[in-house]
Amino acid sequence: MTDGGFTLADRLPADYFTTTLHADVRDGLGSAPRTLPPKWFYDKRGSELFEQITRLPEYYPTRAEQEILTRRAPEIAALTRATTLIELGSGSSRKTRLLLDALTATGTLRRYAPLDVSAPALEEAGRAISRDYPGLTVSATVADFETDLALSDEPGPRLLAFLGSTIGNFDAEQRGAFYRTLSHTLSSDDVLLLGTDLVKDPEILIRAYDDAAGVTADFNKNVLHVLNRELGADFDPDLFDHIALWNPEFERIEMRLRTRTAQTVKIPDLDLTLDLAAGEDLRTELSCKFRRDALTAELKEGGFTVRHWWTDPAARFALVMAVPNLKRL
Repeated sequence: MTDGGFTLADRLPADYFTTTLHADVRDGLGSAPRTLPPKWFYDKRGSELFEQITRLPEYYPTRAEQEILTRRAPEIAALTRATTLIELGSGSSRKTRLLLDALTATGTLRRYAPLDVSAPALEEAGRAISRDYPGLTVSATVADFETDLALSDEPGPRLLAFLGSTIGNFDAEQRGAFYRTLSHTLSSDDVLLLGTDLVKDPEILIRAYDDAAGVTADFNKNVLHVLNRELGADFDPDLFDHIALWNPEFERIEMRLRTRTAQTVKIPDLDLTLDLAAGEDLRTELSCKFRRDALTAELKEGGFTVRHWWTDPAARFALVMAVPNLKRL
């Protein structure tokens, strides 16, 4: 799809959502412990709920990251002098405008290349950015960056932004594999900008994922509505409680849905029956938190050297600039 300075390329197979959802539910819920990847939160309703979450008083990560970008975007632009800004999991691209403004002011930026699995979100955000930045080429790609980074002919140097601490949804093994793939994909003059939530008082973390208004609970339970709609399942969301707990061993928040009573759930499209015990959990999200030394070490193991580490004034969140090993910035 092409429209002026905006293009949208769809790299997902026609059966991507059906095939991936079937595999994720069969593998995740059909074994112990029962899990679901957080990607299935984000249908239209889930995306709206998450936007509400980002504005809640308890949920600090979005505001903290925006504080850092507001202060540091001009410095990031000057350091990278990026010709292309690539964004993984771009969604609404709201915070990205701070980087776009700074890179545009520097005079180097030519192309914005967002990647996301949601074609509607990419089209809405991409067209808005193309309209608001008329000199910019916006090349959006519908792709699953976990399996297809879809980086090809973008002019360099490239700044690849992975914001929102989405990296925290990956466990250590998944992060290592992702870093290695990324470091082999990027060129010597490219730069990674990574948003990471930091370890802090567990009570602050738990409140951020279990707000007083219950919006996060609705967001968590929405995944059951997705499974009911897409797979003909008969989950009753009212029979589950939203749980957010701190796992000190792995320093991560775990979101779970805990069944109040023993129950049997049928998922006809998969010919799957779940016998759930009272109090049994379905883990729906990991949100790993980071420390500077440990993250620097795991990035090095994955092929990156950390060059800059910026936090908000309260040191709740960090933006990390890293380069493929042997690169000097």
